[in-house]
Amino acid sequence: MEKIYDAETRFADLGDRKIAYRSYGKGKAVIFVNRFRGTLDTWDPLFVASMAEKFNVIVFDYSGIGSSTGSLTPDITVVAKDVKDLADALKLDSVIVLGWSYGGLVAQTATLLYPNLVTHAVLVGTNPPGENKVPIEQAFYDAALKSLNDFDDEIVLFFEPKSESSRLAAKASHDRIHKKIDVAKIPSTMDVFQLYFGGGDTFREDALNFREQLKKTKTPILIISGDHDISFAVDNWYPIINQMTNAQMIVYAATGHGPQHQYPELTAQYIINFAAYI
Repeated sequence: MEKIYDAETRFADLGDRKIAYRSYGKGKAVIFVNRFRGTLDTWDPLFVASMAEKFNVIVFDYSGIGSSTGSLTPDITVVAKDVKDLADALKLDSVIVLGWSYGGLVAQTATLLYPNLVTHAVLVGTNPPGENKVPIEQAFYDAALKSLNDFDDEIVLFFEPKSESSRLAAKASHDRIHKKIDVAKIPSTMDVFQLYFGGGDTFREDALNFREQLKKTKTPILIISGDHDISFAVDNWYPIINQMTNAQMIVYAATGHGPQHQYPELTAQYIINFAAYI
């Protein structure tokens, strides 16, 4: 896992902007699509390392976020173009997309807009398009909108505070991530937060009817959730999952918004199996 900490940050020159990315491992490409306020540094290194044993894992910063140039847009379809443009720049004909939280919205959008590129979609701690009955909990807003988050915030945002095992996993994950992280690259202003929320709004408004498209797509989809996700409640998948053509779902008990950080090696193994047999 030490190699994960030493990975070089590279830049894909797209002409109008440069996308910062890192690449780990060999094999089929998996593009990690990040959460609200996420950067190259905010993925758990153990999850990345476990995935990189079987895949070429590519993490990146959205346009205008972290080390990338350009600007983040509130239009989720434009944000999803980062995935396509990065794949094209790296000469990848096909990829798996793995989207976490807000990144799950982007990953679903990329899956539906670019069916010839995306062979599989892994959706972690996220929700389907359109209106969902269970809203974001106030606890998310209370912690997520601070200019700088501390460890106690991370427990609330990504884990299950009521569970001792989840709290212990939070500490282990925090320590792995913070072994090497540039906190200054993490978005910290309300102006930028609103751009993310704008993307969530367009995904919820669903002008392109993604919810119906998601039901019909033949692209294999793996949904991974915690049973108590204060951001994107797993309950919101239940009205749609039994109408989807080619989806699987995993729900962890006593787990919050970051199941892949609470169970990094187990989650990687589920994904490896999913990609191999579907």
